[in-house]
Amino acid sequence: MSSFAMKSENEKFCTECAAVIRKAAEICPKCGVRQFGAPGGLGAVAPNGKSRLAAALLAIFLGGFGAHRFYLGQTGLGVVYLLFFWTFIPTVVAFIDFIVLITMTDDAFAAKYGSAT
Repeated sequence: MSSFAMKSENEKFCTECAAVIRKAAEICPKCGVRQFGAPGGLGAVAPNGKSRLAAALLAIFLGGFGAHRFYLGQTGLGVVYLLFFWTFIPTVVAFIDFIVLITMTDDAFAAKYGSAT
Protein backbone atom coordinates (compact mmCIF):
# COMPACT_ATOMS: atom_id res chain seq x y z
CA MET A 1 0.00 0.00 0.00
CA SER A 2 1.36 3.43 -0.93
CA SER A 3 2.15 5.85 1.90
CA PHE A 4 0.94 8.85 -0.11
CA ALA A 5 -2.45 8.96 -1.84
CA MET A 6 -2.78 11.47 -4.65
CA LYS A 7 -6.00 13.42 -4.93
CA SER A 8 -7.38 15.84 -7.45
CA GLU A 9 -8.99 19.21 -6.83
CA ASN A 10 -12.49 17.74 -6.45
CA GLU A 11 -11.41 15.07 -3.96
CA LYS A 12 -10.60 14.98 -0.24
CA PHE A 13 -9.32 12.54 2.37
CA CYS A 14 -11.75 10.57 4.54
CA THR A 15 -11.55 11.79 8.13
CA GLU A 16 -11.51 8.20 9.43
CA CYS A 17 -9.58 5.97 7.02
CA ALA A 18 -7.77 8.64 4.92
CA ALA A 19 -9.09 7.15 1.65
CA VAL A 20 -9.40 9.56 -1.27
CA ILE A 21 -13.11 10.32 -1.78
CA ARG A 22 -15.20 12.88 -3.66
CA LYS A 23 -15.16 16.32 -2.03
CA ALA A 24 -18.97 16.39 -1.86
CA ALA A 25 -19.25 12.91 -0.32
CA GLU A 26 -21.10 12.81 2.98
CA ILE A 27 -20.22 9.17 3.72
CA CYS A 28 -16.95 7.42 2.88
CA PRO A 29 -17.63 4.51 0.50
CA LYS A 30 -14.64 2.59 1.92
CA CYS A 31 -15.29 2.73 5.69
CA GLY A 32 -18.86 4.10 5.85
CA VAL A 33 -18.04 6.96 8.25
CA ARG A 34 -19.99 10.22 7.89
CA GLN A 35 -17.78 13.15 6.94
CA PHE A 36 -18.15 16.24 9.09
CA GLY A 37 -16.69 19.72 8.90
CA ALA A 38 -17.35 22.53 6.50
CA PRO A 39 -14.83 22.91 3.69
CA GLY A 40 -12.32 25.58 4.67
CA GLY A 41 -13.48 25.57 8.29
CA LEU A 42 -11.09 25.29 11.19
CA GLY A 43 -12.86 22.11 12.31
CA ALA A 44 -11.27 20.03 9.56
CA VAL A 45 -9.29 17.01 10.70
CA ALA A 46 -6.15 15.60 9.04
CA PRO A 47 -6.01 11.88 8.13
CA ASN A 48 -4.10 11.11 11.35
CA GLY A 49 -6.78 12.78 13.51
CA LYS A 50 -4.96 16.05 14.20
CA SER A 51 -7.25 19.08 14.21
CA ARG A 52 -6.17 22.45 12.87
CA LEU A 53 -8.50 24.17 15.36
CA ALA A 54 -7.00 22.30 18.32
CA ALA A 55 -3.47 23.12 17.16
CA ALA A 56 -4.35 26.81 16.71
CA LEU A 57 -5.97 27.02 20.15
CA LEU A 58 -3.00 25.33 21.79
CA ALA A 59 -0.67 27.74 19.98
CA ILE A 60 -2.50 30.85 21.20
CA PHE A 61 -3.13 29.74 24.80
CA LEU A 62 -0.22 27.39 25.63
CA GLY A 63 2.14 28.12 22.75
CA GLY A 64 4.82 29.63 24.97
CA PHE A 65 5.29 26.16 26.46
CA GLY A 66 5.23 24.43 23.06
CA ALA A 67 1.95 22.57 23.61
CA HIS A 68 0.96 22.90 19.95
CA ARG A 69 4.31 21.45 18.84
CA PHE A 70 3.87 18.41 21.09
CA TYR A 71 0.30 18.00 19.78
CA LEU A 72 1.50 18.11 16.16
CA GLY A 73 4.15 15.48 16.85
CA GLN A 74 7.14 17.84 16.81
CA THR A 75 8.53 16.80 20.18
CA GLY A 76 11.99 18.26 19.58
CA LEU A 77 10.60 21.74 18.94
CA GLY A 78 8.28 21.34 21.92
CA VAL A 79 11.28 20.71 24.17
CA VAL A 80 13.05 23.78 22.76
CA TYR A 81 9.95 25.88 23.55
CA LEU A 82 9.96 24.48 27.11
CA LEU A 83 13.64 25.23 27.61
CA PHE A 84 13.28 28.86 26.53
CA PHE A 85 9.74 29.74 27.66
CA TRP A 86 11.12 32.09 30.32
CA THR A 87 12.52 34.38 27.58
CA PHE A 88 9.03 34.92 26.05
CA ILE A 89 10.55 34.32 22.60
CA PRO A 90 8.57 31.07 22.19
CA THR A 91 5.41 33.03 23.01
CA VAL A 92 6.05 35.40 20.11
CA VAL A 93 6.89 32.50 17.79
CA ALA A 94 3.76 30.64 18.96
CA PHE A 95 1.63 33.68 18.06
CA ILE A 96 3.12 33.56 14.55
CA ASP A 97 2.42 29.80 14.48
CA PHE A 98 -1.20 30.58 15.44
CA ILE A 99 -1.55 32.99 12.51
CA VAL A 100 0.00 30.43 10.14
CA LEU A 101 -2.32 27.66 11.40
CA ILE A 102 -5.53 29.67 11.02
CA THR A 103 -4.61 30.87 7.52
CA MET A 104 -3.36 27.46 6.31
CA THR A 105 -5.58 25.48 3.94
CA ASP A 106 -6.88 22.05 4.95
CA ASP A 107 -4.79 20.41 2.24
CA ALA A 108 -1.62 22.18 3.37
CA PHE A 109 -2.29 21.21 7.01
CA ALA A 110 -2.93 17.58 6.04
CA ALA A 111 0.23 17.51 3.91
CA LYS A 112 2.45 19.03 6.61
CA TYR A 113 1.03 17.49 9.81
CA GLY A 114 -1.34 14.76 8.62
CA SER A 115 0.98 11.80 8.23
CA ALA A 116 0.11 8.82 10.41
CA THR A 117 2.54 8.54 13.32
